[in-house]
Amino acid sequence: MSPFRPNSCRGTIVVPKEVYGSSELGAPLYYFPPQKKCSHLFIAGIHGEEPETTFLLSRVLRFFQTPPLHVGVVLCANPDGMIHGTRGNARGVDLNRNFPASNWSSKTVYSRLCLEFPRETALSPGEKALSEPETIALCHLIKKINPECVVSLHAPLNCIDARIKSKTVLALQHIFALDWVESIGYETPGSLGSWCDETQIECVTVELPRVDLESLEKNYAYSLATYIANL
Repeated sequence: MSPFRPNSCRGTIVVPKEVYGSSELGAPLYYFPPQKKCSHLFIAGIHGEEPETTFLLSRVLRFFQTPPLHVGVVLCANPDGMIHGTRGNARGVDLNRNFPASNWSSKTVYSRLCLEFPRETALSPGEKALSEPETIALCHLIKKINPECVVSLHAPLNCIDARIKSKTVLALQHIFALDWVESIGYETPGSLGSWCDETQIECVTVELPRVDLESLEKNYAYSLATYIANL
């Protein structure tokens, strides 16, 4: 018998959450803690233009009646961006270029509005590293819970980006059927991954495939929930 809640009960998230900070516009930043020591922290929604990451993690959390044993979840690290549908936060900062890594750069950050467009849409990396309330709060949370691994969900580059092909990478490759790459193909100064590397925390970036939301649920939610439950 499955340990998960049936579909008829999966309309809401019932596991407890706590507030770990607030956004630029005052939205609460929520953390769903595990029952025991956090070994893996899953993070979605650092980029507000990637709502599918929050959607998938929400569907995963709804399987659970009680928290996972060792996995914590940040369902949306950039609620202001998510509400406005923007990649950056309310101040136009790309939060994934605002972490206090030694490679942080003050240069303008450019991204694509979609994969077919050139990389020409400008955002700020912040006035300085760790200038934004969202990144300050997330760094404090990670330092507090000290996970072995951070899994950051993005979209839609269809790969798993990590420095080494670890046990976590192999498990996520099996779930998502994605190729592992050592680099995303361009520089990411001030990224969460850069900062985690310097603090000796494994960081795995899952770039979800370019599929509709129902396919994310159908293809990955149960498998990812099962993996999380067994960590």
